[in-house]
Amino acid sequence: MLRNQLFYTIKPLIPRRLQIFLRRQLARYKRRKYAHIWPIDPSSNTPPEGWAGWPNGKKFALLLCHDVDTKKGYDTCLNLAEIEENLGFRSYFNFVPEGYHNSTSVLKELRKRGFEIGIHGLNHDGKLFSSRKIFDQRAVKINDYLKKWNTRGFSSPSMHHNPDWMHAMNIAYSTSTFDTDPFEPQPDGVNTIFPFWVQNSHTSRGYLEIPSTMPQDHLLFVILREKNIDIWKKKLDWIAEHGGMALLNTHTDYMCFEGQKSWAESYPLGYYIEFLKYINRNYKDHYWHVLPNALAGFWKENLVRCNS
Repeated sequence: MLRNQLFYTIKPLIPRRLQIFLRRQLARYKRRKYAHIWPIDPSSNTPPEGWAGWPNGKKFALLLCHDVDTKKGYDTCLNLAEIEENLGFRSYFNFVPEGYHNSTSVLKELRKRGFEIGIHGLNHDGKLFSSRKIFDQRAVKINDYLKKWNTRGFSSPSMHHNPDWMHAMNIAYSTSTFDTDPFEPQPDGVNTIFPFWVQNSHTSRGYLEIPSTMPQDHLLFVILREKNIDIWKKKLDWIAEHGGMALLNTHTDYMCFEGQKSWAESYPLGYYIEFLKYINRNYKDHYWHVLPNALAGFWKENLVRCNS
């Protein structure tokens, strides 16, 4: 955590291109070192205690979510929602409340069309968990936005997390961890392709942690410079085989839409569309396509209650 605090203190002084170059060099080393647990950790497929399977006998669960880091990404959210809708999908958009202007009309339109929204930190400076004092101060504002936006979903910027501290937020679910990802700033994977309940030891409350189980787009296409979606396909097939949960978190900030010029940190939107078509082609009627709110309700009813 101290290393992360130092990095985010000096980060504004480092040119973005140099940041990406250094991350790529480190990623090359980590990819070799952690090849035995990334993109698949073979030990992460154990179901939770009391597991009886997904609703209606579905083979696996699928969640699609988007962390919207910047105004650039915000401006294309409705475009992406339309593409997903046309392919038969719905997703979960996480917005930064104080990072850019969030129009209530956009949030309402997404909800009207069956999408969900959540809070993506307070801003996106990497300092939310730098100290308990800072976290508690920001948690008060985050709770205000949760109430204002009528949501109980949270996603932490840069996947930073502290499960105990996060009880200060009035959330029902969080997407702030991952099953395995040694490339993240806080690389402690939760070692499971299933959601899990985080109980508050001081109260009867808790929240569902829904880990990202698919490699994120920026890592694959910007840092590792992959030129196809083979890793996404491989990981999805493995999760489906073991009856887990596939949560893919992508960013509209880096998707290059039709008519846009590509830039240093962009990748073709076609990669994401290809993945959605791959799901429909190979797993039609075999997966539970769910949004976080419904998943949290299912888990609380079937797993938390049964194990309490």
